[in-house]
Amino acid sequence: MEVKNIMLTAEEMPRQWYNILADIKMNPLLGPDGNPVTPDALAPVFPMNLIEQEVSTERWIDIPAEILDVYRIWRPTPLVRATALEKALDTPARIYFKNESVSPPGSHKPNTAVPQAYYNKIFGIKRITTETGAGQWGSALSFACAQFGLECKVFMVRISFDQKPYRKSMMEAWGGKCVPSPSPETKAGQDALAKNPKTPGSLGIAISEAVEAAVADQSGETRYSLGSVLNHVMLHQTVIGLEAKAQLTKVGAYPDVVIGCAGGGSNFAGLAFPFACDKINGKQVEIYPVEPAACPTLTKAPFVYDHGDTAGYTPLLPMHSLGHTFVPPPFHAGGLRYHGMAPTVSQLVDEGIVTPQAISQLDALKAGILFSRTEGIIPAPETTHALAGAIAEARKAREEGKAKVILVCFSGHGLLDLTAYAKYLAGDLTDFELSDEEIVKAEKAFADFPKPASLKSR
Repeated sequence: MEVKNIMLTAEEMPRQWYNILADIKMNPLLGPDGNPVTPDALAPVFPMNLIEQEVSTERWIDIPAEILDVYRIWRPTPLVRATALEKALDTPARIYFKNESVSPPGSHKPNTAVPQAYYNKIFGIKRITTETGAGQWGSALSFACAQFGLECKVFMVRISFDQKPYRKSMMEAWGGKCVPSPSPETKAGQDALAKNPKTPGSLGIAISEAVEAAVADQSGETRYSLGSVLNHVMLHQTVIGLEAKAQLTKVGAYPDVVIGCAGGGSNFAGLAFPFACDKINGKQVEIYPVEPAACPTLTKAPFVYDHGDTAGYTPLLPMHSLGHTFVPPPFHAGGLRYHGMAPTVSQLVDEGIVTPQAISQLDALKAGILFSRTEGIIPAPETTHALAGAIAEARKAREEGKAKVILVCFSGHGLLDLTAYAKYLAGDLTDFELSDEEIVKAEKAFADFPKPASLKSR
């Protein structure tokens, strides 16, 4: 009988994270003066132990025992062969999904929330501020802060705050405080509301609010935490891909294709970076970050220097960006509504190591329905983008008659996202498509910034 669930024991869980900065060259973050940002300049925002990880080029970073203890609540996560989906698609491909939905908050986000809470705790921090799109990150950080006795305040993008009220309930159950963004509590929020009182909000605005709230605390006991984009976040998430590698080895398999949805880059990087390392060193594997067509950061936006937030509080990051003032349309995959992309993911795209794809909202939800009716798990709207990419690859394998191995990150379940499914099934959802004029207008936000150098890691 074909193995359906490929499991690891707790003893087989990775004891180190993989750091891709050991294997690629990167443009530096830049400050307001155009010079590279020093670690000290980041100290008001992040604890120094996380800043050290952010700039480290060590290939392997040990996972502290205290973090492993919390990871064991849900890790290692299952690697599941999607046999029913394969049958429905009549494909010779083998589809494996790494099921990150089994964590307490229901997504991959605790993989970095737990380390970030731990490192803040041992640094002496008492309070953490953050932003969240769909609420997955805010839920995960609230959960992690509860594990280590920290206060947590979350600025949640307004459209998702309204669409997903039970995410707020999850945060509050774990002791977090959740407010809609933009809010009147910060200057960044006040400015956004003055510009458009009915704005759906954006991750860029929410980041500005969370950073402002952190640095405004004169006690020095508050720091900011980011759920995606930065190097240390990508680092922590690589536990996904490292586990998947070990699980595939148990069945004598290696992927021909690796796929993850991409908003800021965290779950995609977590699954893909260990395989990107293999590709950099000569392995043949196709790697696809799949983004929403309504926010086409990788597929249509240039590789530039831009702020990670709307107010311009962050350093300039070398990344694919639609412009830090861009407010994405209110589609349901709130975790993918971000104007930029992680610098490390952007660099891999720029070098051709990974190849981005874009999926419309309707095509993504259609894939989510097919997956729900075959494999039984209702995926988050963000995750449906990756599944749509995997389904397209499986159909391509059928047409080519090739028995490919497809590995996809199931980044989260959609049990608190049923509004999206209800609207899709009722025929009330529409696709959003950005015009070239809208993209050109958004890109004016970084027109006067420096340009990243073209670097090659191989």
